[in-house]
Amino acid sequence: MNEYELKVYEDVLEWKRKLKKRSGFLARASKKAQTKVNQMIPEKVHQILTESIKNMVKATLAGSNITTKKQQGAGLTLAEKDGLLQKRLAGFRKTAAVEGAGTGAGGILLGMADFPLLLSIKMKFLFDGASIYGYDPSKYEERLFILSVFQLAFSSDEKRKETLERIESWEEKKAQFVEVNWQEFQQEYRDYIDLVKMLQMIPGIGAVVGAYANYNLLDQLGETAMNAYRLRILKTPPQM
Repeated sequence: MNEYELKVYEDVLEWKRKLKKRSGFLARASKKAQTKVNQMIPEKVHQILTESIKNMVKATLAGSNITTKKQQGAGLTLAEKDGLLQKRLAGFRKTAAVEGAGTGAGGILLGMADFPLLLSIKMKFLFDGASIYGYDPSKYEERLFILSVFQLAFSSDEKRKETLERIESWEEKKAQFVEVNWQEFQQEYRDYIDLVKMLQMIPGIGAVVGAYANYNLLDQLGETAMNAYRLRILKTPPQM
């Protein structure tokens, strides 16, 4: 073990403490308002949305698996893996910002198109992350972990705590996680990003909002992915 791994272990502990803190007032108010809106939407519509996002995510997972280079972090130290992930993240952030600006400038129709495009960028980044840290994203259990990381990044306070516990005990309990709750998955994700995506569809400010939002959403996903994989690797405090 080395000083870098000791620092990383401490950083992960701080990251976990941050995740367990209550969200700010605006985030809680947005979630409350979105919950009320969801209660007004007919169940049939929820079912259609769930099935649509389920199929969209599965198609994205399949495509990402084909295009992801395996064992990208083979032979690298943890510090080098972190550095490689940061390099990949910089590229994905730029792609997401450009895509968000382009769709945001186009108003409602292109704003709607941003949803699947941004989702595919996020999933491709997570596949690269798995490969960098030494995990095989072609395996079903690793795809479930990838979706758990995704949920951890874009969920409400209550669901975030539950997902963090799942990730912390992944190696011991992964056999229990045989399927994704797609209704929960799509609703948590939609609730998290709906407000900013609605602003993205407003002519005049959509391009700026889209670029800024997508950049920050990728940034948040990058921090979550890095620490989730660090958590799997450093299960106990490093010994100097």
